[in-house]
Amino acid sequence: MNISALPHDPEELKQLVVSFQTRLAEQNSLIEILQEQVRLLKAMQFTKSSEQQKKPAKDEDQYCLFDEAEFAASDDKPAEPEQIEVPSHTRAKRGRKPIPANIPRVDIVHDIPEEKKTCPCGCTLTRIGEEISEKLDIIPQKIQVIRHIRPKYACKECEGATSEGLSPTVKIAPMPPQLFKQGIATPGLLAYILVNKFCDGLPFYRQTSMFARLGIDIPRSTMSNWAMLAAKACAPLQDAMYARLHQSDIINMDETTVQVLDEHDRKNTSKSYMWVCRGGSSDTPVVLFRYSPSRAGEVATQMLGDFKGYLQVDGYVGYNALGENDHITRVGCLAHVRRKFMDVLKAGSNKKKGVASRAVALIKDIYKLESAAQKKKFSSDAIQALREEKVTLLLAKLKELCTDAVLRTPPKSLLGIAISYTMKQLPYVENYVKDPRLAPDNNIAENAIRPFAVGRKNWLFSGSPAGAHASAFLYSLVESAKAADLNPYEYLLHVFEKMPNATTPDDIEKLLPVRGMLLTTE
Repeated sequence: MNISALPHDPEELKQLVVSFQTRLAEQNSLIEILQEQVRLLKAMQFTKSSEQQKKPAKDEDQYCLFDEAEFAASDDKPAEPEQIEVPSHTRAKRGRKPIPANIPRVDIVHDIPEEKKTCPCGCTLTRIGEEISEKLDIIPQKIQVIRHIRPKYACKECEGATSEGLSPTVKIAPMPPQLFKQGIATPGLLAYILVNKFCDGLPFYRQTSMFARLGIDIPRSTMSNWAMLAAKACAPLQDAMYARLHQSDIINMDETTVQVLDEHDRKNTSKSYMWVCRGGSSDTPVVLFRYSPSRAGEVATQMLGDFKGYLQVDGYVGYNALGENDHITRVGCLAHVRRKFMDVLKAGSNKKKGVASRAVALIKDIYKLESAAQKKKFSSDAIQALREEKVTLLLAKLKELCTDAVLRTPPKSLLGIAISYTMKQLPYVENYVKDPRLAPDNNIAENAIRPFAVGRKNWLFSGSPAGAHASAFLYSLVESAKAADLNPYEYLLHVFEKMPNATTPDDIEKLLPVRGMLLTTE
């Protein structure tokens, strides 16, 4: 500004100075927010993704995240330390885990020569024991061809001509029911290929190379076609899984992105979404994936159908539409609340870390209580009493902390975003205290969708909407099997073998993943 342009009136000068200071404060606030975002992006790019915090050295000039003494050192209102009893435990011995007993053993005996079995005194040595060293070996997969041989029969005398008319000239036994009639894939080969992709994240084109090394040509287009045919053949099982999901009164839900090619009226670079619901019972857990081009809340509403009970989700606004349903109680995710404050600790300035550190410490105390209850195997009534007595108090302290800090925190800063998110989600998080079966977070749904997110880094996209729908159902089978502690390959093999003969609803019901089902199946 030109000095000659400044006003001569002192009052006008004062107003100009005040205006300049206000703009300067706004610019400094914006600069701080931008610097905060840069520090967070650098932390996300160059540091470990784990949110676990280590206790700093005593001589470091920073707060200890999980030390109650930090409260006294903070400029903010100190919180009273809470005494948390943690059960004692015995540390497991380090070292290699034993090889499971169900793996076949091949014994190789290394004996000393016969001439050395005689003692210098002339007596024959007596065997007093043995030392066994186990080494793990592997035999590469073996490919074989199963030939279905059906003898043909015919009468050479009459050639089918009888007094009653013509009868079939040639008789032959029918083929056993198959998952799909054409193609060379057996249930074993199909289960192997699908588990490789949907459980281990191995794309079809890589499996094509693996089979080529064994001298077998199976194009990835053929594998894709088999996957869609398998999903279509097992469609009745998907309906049974939805029915079982809606019978439960607790559902966890999440969603993630997926790229799908050849969608109608959409670019190939458009984002679509894979939704997941986890419910069912402890013996028959159900994990259901569903592909949709949209992330709208109506997709969640369609998946839930006539569900009544607790729905645990994160803070995505698309779930707000479910709040209009009187039969659904929405439960929040404490892990997402903690994650917002962890962003502040990774990138925020020291003056903001006091509030974030205390919030993380309070959340950690809640998890300590939950962990102690699990280790001591508390009954449902004991868990409920613990939550009502202590967890409710900790959640109230977290709410008070955010309420006190919200007025003096810029809303666009990371801490402001964390506080705003927490204030909105705490009413939902507090609902988990109502039922001892509920967890404080939605990790069970995130763990179910994580294999999909990991596999997505390998196969990158789905070639068509039909392929995306088929992938969603096959992921449902694999993740439901894992949730029931079943071997995914053995479960898919069981389903593909039994599905051609499953003609009634009871037959379909028996194919749902149940804990221990493969141990008793004939």
